[in-house]
Amino acid sequence: MTAAQPTYQEIVDENGRTYRIGESPRDLMGRSRSWMVWLPWVAMMAVSVFEYGWGAVEGTLEEKYGWSLSDAFWLASIWAVFQAGVAFPAGRLREKNIVSAKTAMLAGAVCSGIGYFSIAHSGNLVVAFIGYSVLGGIGAGLVYATCINMVGKWYPEKRGARTGFVNGGFAYGSVPFIYLFSAFLGHENVTITLDAIGLYMLVVVGLCGFLFKDPPKNWWPAEVDPIAWLKGSAAGKAKSLAKNPPAVRQFTPMEAIRTGMLPLMWVTLVVIGGVSLFGINFQVDFAKESQFGAFVAASSAGILAIVNGVGRGIVGWASDRIGRKATLFWVLVIAALAQFGVLWSGKTHSLFWFMVFAVLTGFGSGAFYPLFAALVPDYFGENHNATNYGIVYSAKLVGGVGGGGLAAGVIAAWGYTGAYVLAGCIALLSAVMTLFLRQPGRSGRGATEKAGKQIARTAPAAGS
Repeated sequence: MTAAQPTYQEIVDENGRTYRIGESPRDLMGRSRSWMVWLPWVAMMAVSVFEYGWGAVEGTLEEKYGWSLSDAFWLASIWAVFQAGVAFPAGRLREKNIVSAKTAMLAGAVCSGIGYFSIAHSGNLVVAFIGYSVLGGIGAGLVYATCINMVGKWYPEKRGARTGFVNGGFAYGSVPFIYLFSAFLGHENVTITLDAIGLYMLVVVGLCGFLFKDPPKNWWPAEVDPIAWLKGSAAGKAKSLAKNPPAVRQFTPMEAIRTGMLPLMWVTLVVIGGVSLFGINFQVDFAKESQFGAFVAASSAGILAIVNGVGRGIVGWASDRIGRKATLFWVLVIAALAQFGVLWSGKTHSLFWFMVFAVLTGFGSGAFYPLFAALVPDYFGENHNATNYGIVYSAKLVGGVGGGGLAAGVIAAWGYTGAYVLAGCIALLSAVMTLFLRQPGRSGRGATEKAGKQIARTAPAAGS
């Protein structure tokens, strides 16, 4: 005898949007969907050392290999280009079922490991650009994009807080490495230290990715009635729905672009992404120039990473309650004010206020990422989210150049004063741009008020 196959229903609402219900996560992958929060979170922490640890390691590499500050931060800039740029093509391949989530994660694990192996064994800039910036960027980008999309697919009704939690791992996972690099990394142990980190990423990301699995398109958890949820009849949902109504339908990438909202998100992320990477890349150096000492400089970077990561979870939770657009606006305002605060406290050599503004910089420079990650499916639906969010996230490849290599040039020409004033001003510009975001096709009536037809079908065998 064979076990009965689970059945599902497809419910179509008045806007024509389809919801597939009736199958539990255990039917589909043999375990609870909480695995698709914890595994992505661990993998994100593993690759966080690329972005948030670079400011602490680059000084030692400059001394050992004879690199200039500009060389080091062009390496970081090109890494950011490939890390963000891979999200769109990877998303398209996943949605066309050419590449599975597991395959993307395993490829990401290998490329991430190669990234650190390359700078551990060679000071040749060509090798570093190919190994660390290109392959390491592709690896971290595959992990990042796959993890973020995975959470949104398995939690369509609880997207904000969980996306923020997983996204936070990409920041505070780097904290142990920041202190390791600042306290112990020297010419004599560069190779063994960076090899160990490369091996760590290879193993941890590979093990997590081996267990990744996407749900079917349009899937909703069996215990949630999507129509009742959309009406806000479930306890505690009405307020959240009023602030974050679901997408009226599933938008293809071209349809999303034609709304004008996807391009606006992209430009906004270009602007604030450059400011974020500027703070991550140069805060340690500015702290040292402000005569705060190596430990304080490392601590400011550690605080930035911790608050950056924790803040992502907090704003995800807050956005479920007060709205993602409003939350995004205030996060970007805080990011702008923090730039001016870091500059003032550094110039006045005020350690207390420098650490305070390091906290605000950490919060503002990362909390917007999970908000964009949740806004995209809120506006355009889940079925094409890997591609739609990949397009938006690709803005980081432009912002990465601004926040790394170009920022180094600005510092050389105008000093830290000019660089921080410029960063604060363009961060304020990004906040203003969010005021123009509007959900496509929404008339302002809020959540859907009535259901359409229901079609019962037999689902494929679990695990197929």
